Amino acid sequence: MSWNQSSASEKRGYHHGNLREALMAAALDLIKDKGVGGFTVADLARAAQVSPAAPYRHYRDKDDLLADLARIGFERFGAALLSAWDHGKPDPKSALIRVGRSYLDFARQNPALYTTMFDSSLSIAARPDLSEVADASFQVLRMACDTILADFTKGPKPPALMVALHIWSLSHGIAGLFVRPDRSPRPIPIAPDELLEAAVLIYLDGLKASPKH
Repeated sequence: MSWNQSSASEKRGYHHGNLREALMAAALDLIKDKGVGGFTVADLARAAQVSPAAPYRHYRDKDDLLADLARIGFERFGAALLSAWDHGKPDPKSALIRVGRSYLDFARQNPALYTTMFDSSLSIAARPDLSEVADASFQVLRMACDTILADFTKGPKPPALMVALHIWSLSHGIAGLFVRPDRSPRPIPIAPDELLEAAVLIYLDGLKASPKH
C-alpha cells in the first residue's frame, strides 16, 4: 500500500479498485488539517469525493480506518528505525544516535501518520495486528539498548526495557515539542537532532558504566 501525500487533495473516487487508497489519502489530509478527532466518516467521504456509504466497503467505522493507518505507520516507522540501527555499526552508541535521528525524521516527514499512531484514542492492545507492529517498532530500540548495556563492565546494569523507555520518552518529547510540523514549534538555540543526541549521551553517561571499547 502506498500513496503520494503531495497529491492527496486531488480528485479521488472509487475507480479501478482504489477506494481504500483514496480514503487513506483523504484521511491523512484531514488529520493534518483537523487532527484525528476533527472529522467524521461523512467528512472523509466528501474529502475523498465518494458516496457516504463508500467508506464502509472497507471500514466498520472511523476507528477501523485510523487503526489501518496506524498499522501502516508503525510498519514504516519500525522499518526506518531498523535501517538506521544497521546492526549497531560502526558502534552501538553511534547507531543509537542514528535511530534517534530517524525517529525525529519520521515525525517530521509523516506528521499525520505520527499523530494517528501516538495521539489518537485507539486502544492498541485491543487490536492484535496493530499491537504486534507497534511492539516490533519499539523492539528496535530495546535491541539497541540491550546491545549497549552488553558493553557495560562496571556497576549494576539497569534493565534494558527501562533504558529503552527512557530514550523513547526523550525522543517522543523532543518530536512533540520541536519537530512536528502539525504543531507550533518552540524556538530553541540548538537543532532538535542535536538536542536529542546530547540528551541521550548525557543519559548514558549518567548510568555510570564504562564501555569495553
